[in-house]
Parts: sequence; C-alpha cells; structure tokens
Amino acid sequence: MSASDSSKQDGHKDHQIADLYRGIIEGIGEDIDRAGLLETPQRAARAMKFLTRGYHQTLDEVVNGALFPSDLSEIVLVKDIELYSLCEHHVLPFIGNCHVGYLPNGKVLGLSKVARIVDMFARRLQIQEQLTQQIAEAIQTATGAMGVGVIVEAQHLCMSMRGVEKQHSMMKTSVLLGSFRDDHATRSEFLQLVK
Repeated sequence: MSASDSSKQDGHKDHQIADLYRGIIEGIGEDIDRAGLLETPQRAARAMKFLTRGYHQTLDEVVNGALFPSDLSEIVLVKDIELYSLCEHHVLPFIGNCHVGYLPNGKVLGLSKVARIVDMFARRLQIQEQLTQQIAEAIQTATGAMGVGVIVEAQHLCMSMRGVEKQHSMMKTSVLLGSFRDDHATRSEFLQLVK
C-alpha cells in the first residue's frame, strides 16, 4: 500500500470514528449542532487515536536498536514511569505509575526506551493485570535479561467515577520473571528498591 493510499485509509477511519462519536453524543440526548459540540466528534476521534496509538507500534520500532553492551551485573531500575491507559471494560482511564527493573545479561536498554515500552502497551484498551505482564515480557524479549520485575500502581476511574465510587482505591499488580521470580535475594532487592 502506498503512503497516499494509507493516508486516505486513515482519513476514512478518522471520519468513521467521528461519526460514531456524533451518534454517541446524540444518543445521550445532546444537540450535536450546539456551538460547543460542533467540532467535538472530530476532536474526540483524534483523541481516541492518540490514546490508542500503541496498537500501531511494535517492540522493534520502539527499541530502535538502543541496546548497549554492558558488564553490569546489578539491577537496573526505572521508577515512577507515569502511565495513562483505558480500561477495556468501560473505556475509562486508569492512571498511575510503573516501576521496571531488570538484571542485565551483557546489554542494557536505553533509558527512554523503558518508558516507551510502557507507553506502547498502556496506549491500548487494557486491564492492568495484562498490561503488567506485557511490559515484563517485552523488557525480557528486548534485553534478554536474566530477570525482570514490573510493578504497576494505578487508580481506575471506572471504579471512582461510577460503580462503587471509591475515590482513593489503588490497584497494584506485579510480574516477576527469571531470577526476579526464582531468586529470593534478587526479588527482595528489587522490592526494596521500589519502596
């Protein structure tokens, strides 16, 4: 497919998404011709494409060769990576932080790439448990690390804005792979570093 054909197809999808938002706005009883709503379907379509852009990224594209030789034999930890995702059950945001640690096996990953991997999976319709697993497996695949640990802490608007309406609840999920799962000392060190 040529770049021109791809651009036309994207434009058609943008129009389809905007039409769907127009229907939702009318469906809740609003006047789509009201001044404040005239451009809302198009803006909402662009926002949804941005919020779900992870579907159009691959691990190879995100890493982009940013692996560097290293003799480091201690944990690499990136803490407090902000994440924004959408709950796949209600399409409402969940917002929080991700902590990623890995034990290098001869190479380290460029620092910004860790955050980009988190974003690639967060920018999809998700459940937090799956998001945590996907990030851990991607870090493992990208680095060939001896172990990987990922912890995600997030507030879910589907729980605070609707349903049980609990404003201060926080969900924490973790995935430990390789030595982070099998070696008690490595796991303990990772968990202590995250505190």
